[in-house]
Amino acid sequence: MDAMASDDPPRPGLRERKKARTRALIQEQALRLFRAQGYETTSIEQIADAAEVSPSTVFRYFPTKPDLVIYDDLDERMIEAFRAQPPELSVVQALRASFRSGFGGLAAEEMALQLERERLMRSEPELQSAMLGEFARTVREIADLVAERSGRPADDDAVLALSGAVIGVAIAAWFAADGDDATERFLERIDTGMALLESGFQTLIG
Repeated sequence: MDAMASDDPPRPGLRERKKARTRALIQEQALRLFRAQGYETTSIEQIADAAEVSPSTVFRYFPTKPDLVIYDDLDERMIEAFRAQPPELSVVQALRASFRSGFGGLAAEEMALQLERERLMRSEPELQSAMLGEFARTVREIADLVAERSGRPADDDAVLALSGAVIGVAIAAWFAADGDDATERFLERIDTGMALLESGFQTLIG
């Protein structure tokens, strides 16, 4: 019988899976050490030893120390979710749905990792600065996606304004998040902010 075509994405190869496991192990050990002895006092050498890899391997996966905390694969998930949204949705509706899908699909252990990362990023000045740089990079990424869906160039004024507004929502939600429910409140504020963008803030200024 002929094999039927599948809409499922191809499974990563063995090499990619091994790299993903190594990256996850290094980050797991880094976060454990940061929690136990502090971010500033933990060295790359200690992280490498805990993960049973060389310092050069740590730097191959995480070029800078802040990357050990900042890195996640949510961007890839959200890009995939955004491109999968029905064409009848507006750009803002598609963005909002992709945020829900990207964060809503996190398993319990992934959510716990997010919570740990969020705590560190809010408490360490070096990580706060690096995270703002990450937000700037994400503006460009969102602009590319909005341009792709809308048919406008990525440097179009409207595309840049919307992309900046989306990141503004994320920055406001990130800095406001605090306490044991920080991640949950962050996600709620993201969704509320996207709903306000979708309505043109009519509930506030209408």
